[in-house]
Amino acid sequence: MSEVEISRPHLKDTDSMKKILDVFAGQGELLARSRMDFYERIRDFYIAKVEGEIVGLSALHVLWEDLAEIRSLAVVEEMQGRGIGSILVEKCMEDALALGIEKVFTLTYRPGFFKRHAFAEVDKAMLPHKVWKACLDCVHFPDCNEIAMIREVK
Repeated sequence: MSEVEISRPHLKDTDSMKKILDVFAGQGELLARSRMDFYERIRDFYIAKVEGEIVGLSALHVLWEDLAEIRSLAVVEEMQGRGIGSILVEKCMEDALALGIEKVFTLTYRPGFFKRHAFAEVDKAMLPHKVWKACLDCVHFPDCNEIAMIREVK
């Protein structure tokens, strides 16, 4: 496999990022994001490129002085299983450490992946109410079966 390049996106990357995320949103695995969401939160994101093409993305969204969320983690299907998602998660964790965040959580349908990255399952009720604001836009609301997972930042 060609080398994976991880970087912050440019605004011109949002269409490609949205296309990737829309595939997973269409499958009900991730929350859809509008173009405006990408523009407003562009600084939260990392992208993964292989041979100049965006093949994955993730975001670290800060919710409070000690808490952030990894969201919108997606890798195109044909590139899955090559460690790209892992690189994106660890890049978000590095960012959390640099910001002084104490805990990072995620809501996922793929807990095995996050477990391999030292995330532990927690009761959703442990998360602050502001976390659930985005859930109002989810196709699964209010019958969500996503698994909440959290990891200490060290």
